[in-house]
Amino acid sequence: MARLPDAPWRHRPGFDALCALLGAADGATRLVGGAVRDGLLGVDVADIDLATALLPDEVTQRLSQAGIKVVPTGLAHGTVTAVIDHRPVEITTLRSDISTDGRRATIAYTDDWREDAARRDFTINALYADPATGEVYDYFGGLEDLEARHVRFIGDPAQRIAEDHLRILRYFRFLARFGALPPDAAAYAACRANANSLMALSRERIADELLKLLALPEPSAVLRLMIEGGIFAPVLPEIDGAGLARLEALIMREQQAALETPPAAVLRLCALLPPDAAVGEQVAARLKLSNKARKRIVTALAPPPAHGCAQELVYRVGTEAAFDLILLDRTEMPRDMCALSHWNIPVFPLSGRDIIALGIVAGPNVANLLSTSKEQWIAEGFPDRDRARAIAQAQVAEFLRERQNS
Repeated sequence: MARLPDAPWRHRPGFDALCALLGAADGATRLVGGAVRDGLLGVDVADIDLATALLPDEVTQRLSQAGIKVVPTGLAHGTVTAVIDHRPVEITTLRSDISTDGRRATIAYTDDWREDAARRDFTINALYADPATGEVYDYFGGLEDLEARHVRFIGDPAQRIAEDHLRILRYFRFLARFGALPPDAAAYAACRANANSLMALSRERIADELLKLLALPEPSAVLRLMIEGGIFAPVLPEIDGAGLARLEALIMREQQAALETPPAAVLRLCALLPPDAAVGEQVAARLKLSNKARKRIVTALAPPPAHGCAQELVYRVGTEAAFDLILLDRTEMPRDMCALSHWNIPVFPLSGRDIIALGIVAGPNVANLLSTSKEQWIAEGFPDRDRARAIAQAQVAEFLRERQNS
């Protein structure tokens, strides 16, 4: 009999009391999904989800009477969220599907654990566990698949995809995170055959899944399967084999740079796209990304400003944008980027008053001389104020000589 190893999150303050209120000791409530899967794998558990035979109203009443905050986050799907120790725990009543249209489902409540498991996507996500004893309940061979790193749909893959088209993208994300290649033949064939159904999904859902996939440590092999299988063609035809080569180069450069921050999914998306700011803008708009992400994509895919060194590039476009440009540029080695990430970008120590104090009458000439002085200051590696003032004096002297001679 498989058991879930002990884990710190199971000792979270209030968790035992929550489970007791929901009748876990009598088998009415179990851990489900990622908490069980990740717990068995010994990796950090991000979210705690509970499945229960209790109806949402009963869950809400029991917890509210005990003084536990309850938020009706998904009542249409039988889900409420309890807040314990300032963290959420999702609690969902056992369900079966009445009808589906590929984007949403009409559900009915049930008290049958196997029926609830049958409506889930993959066998490794349909595992349940007793919160107290850790005893694991497996209805579709998820334990064996988890051990073999085999990502497999429950039942007929085409039917599972017809119920929710997003499962195509979820399949590849879970394959990249938990699976081993080659993929399950039936699953891969069903994803390829139904790729056009992705067009029915909102672009926000597509973007969310894609960015989650790109945030994984090494998604390249799975992305190759997706490109070769025509998965992106209906919704992101810009992503092709050339883009995959750019992504693989980027991942290698990320490793060379050894940055303290994790890889950015948005930058990896940039690598997959043609190096064209206009294309990046179009894709970002299509995926309805945030304004911040759109700006980052456009900046990363545009030609960088002229610069003599990495510090100058950071000065001109900012640290994040400079790092994006360096990592995407195969001709510029990503040296000393960790040190550069801690560099305090200097402020040009002069202003228009300093130029006027050197004898220039207020007006356009002040701005011009300040600008040329600043450019030389940058070229000299951002020296101190004394050197900056000397640069400005030389610029002003040259300007006055030229005026005298004209």
